[in-house]
Amino acid sequence: MTQLSPALGRSAVRLAAPAWFQKYGVYTAVLVLLAFNAAFTEHFLTVANLRTQLVQVAPVVIVALGMALVIGTEGVDLSVGSTMALATALLPLYLGYGLIPALLVALVAGVVVGAVNGTLVAVVGLQPIVATLALFVGGRGLALVMADGQLKQIVNPDLLALGSGEVLGVPVVVLTAGVLALAVAGLVHRTTFGRQLVAVGGNRAAAGLAGLPVKRVLIGVYVLCGVLAALAGVLATARLTASDPSALGNLMELSAITAVVVGGTPLTGGSVRVLGTVTGALLMQLLRATLVKHDLPDSTAQIAQAAIILVAVYVARERRSR
Repeated sequence: MTQLSPALGRSAVRLAAPAWFQKYGVYTAVLVLLAFNAAFTEHFLTVANLRTQLVQVAPVVIVALGMALVIGTEGVDLSVGSTMALATALLPLYLGYGLIPALLVALVAGVVVGAVNGTLVAVVGLQPIVATLALFVGGRGLALVMADGQLKQIVNPDLLALGSGEVLGVPVVVLTAGVLALAVAGLVHRTTFGRQLVAVGGNRAAAGLAGLPVKRVLIGVYVLCGVLAALAGVLATARLTASDPSALGNLMELSAITAVVVGGTPLTGGSVRVLGTVTGALLMQLLRATLVKHDLPDSTAQIAQAAIILVAVYVARERRSR
């Protein structure tokens, strides 16, 4: 039997380590964090606290799912926070017609934002970061104009039920995030569109030469991202019982990108890790909650998150380079 030399063995370990970390690191980190809190944080692993963590992270998960699809095409969407602001600004204007019309208007706003972003990327040929930067700035400004720059209390009971309601003991916002995660996973792994998305992200030029509808796929991906961001804005508004376009969705694009990257989806596209994205969002939420429980300032949580992002990006870079 042929035996590997010690040098070859060490080389194999070095090659395997980044791949293992990128694939399983986020799950390991969550387990370690839960074990730490079980041992050192009083009342952290109670049903009430875990429920609170899930409710708080649900909008981030929903936005991150759309961001994962965009990043899977080697793109990025900086306008998701502004799309949430547009959705929350539109709700009070149309709730007088009923919940369904108001929801449809908010979601249509997400469609429009996504279609504009997708067209700028796929048809005009702008870089995604440039194309979405326009609505990152202009979208929130438009939302503030529609809301007259004011916070508006939400009193519609049907909308408020989306934020505080339960189904079999599970909060509606958490249930919605879970169902959407399953739907996005099915889209990516079980549909032709999902396979086309991955192919476009892996090599856009080759996908075009192979006859794939590259432009249609890109526009569709950005539209889905916009709709998910708008839905997250609706649910966040219902949970907060107020429409506040000046604050709702602030820095959400960074939270979503963080969840996707930490979850193992490469920024170079060609892959979408749905479960990793959900777990990445949960890791960031648990990390922040852990630090708060131990009376550390929010700035410490931001530094810790930045360190995790750097590690995740570095590991992905090491894996690609080998």
